[in-house]
Amino acid sequence: MSKLTKNQKLVADKVEAGKAYSLKEASELVKEITTTKFDASLDIDVRLGVDPRKANQMVRGVVSLPHGTGKVTRVLCLCTPDAEAAAKEAGADYVGLDEYIEKIKGGWTDIDVIITMPSCMGKIGPLGRVLGPRGLMPNPKSGTVTMDVAKAVKEVKQGKIDFKVDKAGIVHASIGKVSFDSEKIYDNAKEFIQTIIKLKPAAAKGTYIKSIFVSSTMSQGIKVDPKSVE
Repeated sequence: MSKLTKNQKLVADKVEAGKAYSLKEASELVKEITTTKFDASLDIDVRLGVDPRKANQMVRGVVSLPHGTGKVTRVLCLCTPDAEAAAKEAGADYVGLDEYIEKIKGGWTDIDVIITMPSCMGKIGPLGRVLGPRGLMPNPKSGTVTMDVAKAVKEVKQGKIDFKVDKAGIVHASIGKVSFDSEKIYDNAKEFIQTIIKLKPAAAKGTYIKSIFVSSTMSQGIKVDPKSVE
């Protein structure tokens, strides 16, 4: 049997195999077991008791994290000329319409979020094959198709994220950075989990929150007791 590395031993000493920790404990532990030299991202995985193949069990929503994500989110606002000034003032990195549509057609997707107006969707629709697979297609349900583009830009810049359950019934999201103090990690994780709880489909039967794991980039996952969040 190979010997544990120094970092693996650190994790083994701190995280008890199979134990479900409270969210507060996990928020502290994930900082202690992260050994990367860079500011690692903090991730959360919530396994749900739903069948995502059924439309009435789809879980999708948005949440504004109290302390943001810690990431620089590059926002493109595709809007009419009368809304451009407000979008720029709200913090959009790129603002315009036709010129950016042409750039995207040419393969440019160096952005994280696209916000647009209902009146512009006719021009953006044909870009679905480029934007869809990258999760960049604007959607009214996630608040990225709106008349108030300035407000939407501001919310995204402040830490609003959208999420959707995957085919395996898991909701995954990045909720901060390891440089956050444990209280901020706890606040963000709690807000995220409670938002998912509020979105429980009426058609979902049995246990809704099956498991929760918190981890950082390259760290071991820490199991969280769902009862410590409800």
